[in-house]
This record gives sequence, structure tokens and C-alpha cells, in this order.
Amino acid sequence: MCVTFENVSKTYALDSRAENAAKRLLAVKDVSFSAWSDEFVCLLGPSGCGKSTLLKMAAGLEKAELGEVIANGKPVQSPDSSRGMVFQDYALFPWLTIEQNVRFGLELKGWSKSIVVETAARFIQLVGLSGFENAFPKQLSGGMKQRVALARVLAMSPHILLMDEPFGALDSFTRMEMQAELVKLWQRQPFTTLFVTHDIEEAVYLADRIVVMTPRPGRVKTIIKVGLSRPRRRTDLAFAEIRNHVLNQYERSDSYELEYQI
Repeated sequence: MCVTFENVSKTYALDSRAENAAKRLLAVKDVSFSAWSDEFVCLLGPSGCGKSTLLKMAAGLEKAELGEVIANGKPVQSPDSSRGMVFQDYALFPWLTIEQNVRFGLELKGWSKSIVVETAARFIQLVGLSGFENAFPKQLSGGMKQRVALARVLAMSPHILLMDEPFGALDSFTRMEMQAELVKLWQRQPFTTLFVTHDIEEAVYLADRIVVMTPRPGRVKTIIKVGLSRPRRRTDLAFAEIRNHVLNQYERSDSYELEYQI
């Protein structure tokens, strides 16, 4: 299963007032690339370059103004359970327990109670949270909350996993731990993954390929293949060489026009 962006562009209104309706900001321009079946692709770029916009298009939460986003061979028109999304702010229901949060989407699907309970338990165990089923989100650390968010999405068996800087709010040690856990989960049960980040080391650690974006408006500057076996060590020379290569591409990104009139 794959997700493909074909010459995608998107603008946003800079001012909602009618007299200024023509003023628009070009977020992404003519973006084309694919994340292939069971491939882990990182979208890397500075803040404001349209990475999250592209991810929301793939999720069906935003629509492309020009071009098309195709998932599993069909144009993306709206959200679908075959495409699961993990946000940076966890998006957990604070009034539900960990088990109830993970079960929520499964119950909406109308699955039988026994299958819902069994599936939720399996994915809670998979992300290392057995014993915390009856805890509430406020009782968990940031890393644990993100594990719950990941378990909730994975329990839905998505073909494509979309992750919008999911570890951005975590401290550096927890972030590295979550990166390692995500790689283990992905290796155990591969799924097409599109992961947004502005952290070069994170991208090199996780990705099969890195799509380097320019500053706004976001365009594909280059796509870099990370030919390293897993698990990866940040202290290895090969890791440092790829990181430096990505950094060179990242630093040489050019600035483009800010406004786009339509």
C-alpha cells in the first residue's frame, strides 16, 4: 500500500476579511513523491514549509488546491481508517482510561466486545503499557501518552501510518527511546509510514528515504536514500556521513516567494 503526491499545491488565506480575500500564502508548491508499500519515509524541513499540510492531505483532513493525493490507488477525498494519524499533542480523551482510549475506534467500527477487548489488550502490550490499562492520560508521562496514541492507531490496522512530529514535545532521552520502539514495532509488522520531522538525526535514524523540503513554499528539494541496516547507531561513522549529507542539503535550501495570488 502506498501514498503518492502528484504535483500538489496548497494556499491559505492570509486574511479572512472579504476586502483582503485575494491575499493568500503559498504553503506547498508542485510537490511530487511517493511512500511505497511498507516503506518508512520522513518529510524533513524547517517549520512552516508545509510538511504538516502534506500529511493532512494524505489523511483527508485538507484538500489539495492543485494536483492530487492518491492512497492505495484511489484519490484521497476524506479521512479513512486505512490511513491512521498520530499527532504531536497525543489527542487522547482525558476522561477515558488507557484501555478505553485504545478501544474507542474499534467500538465505533462495531466490532464484537470480545474482539475489541482482545485487540486493545494486544496493542497495549505491544507498546509496553501492560498494567496501565485503567490509568487516565493525566497520570502518564509524555512518552507514555504517545505510546497510547500509537496503540490506538495501530489497533485499527491502518495500511498507511501518518505521524506529525509525534515525539516533538518529548525530552531528548524519551524521544530516542520512542524512536527505537517505533522502529521495533515497524520491523515486527511493517506498514507504510510517512513521518514529519524537522530533526535531521531523527530522520536518519528512522527513514528508508528522506524527502528534504525547501522553506516556504514547500517544494521537494531532494530525496535521500538511507542505506543503513537497523538497528542504527548514532555514533557510527556511516550514520554521521549520511547525517552530514542531509545537513548540507538542508542548509543549502533557498527561500522562495511568500505570497501567491489566485
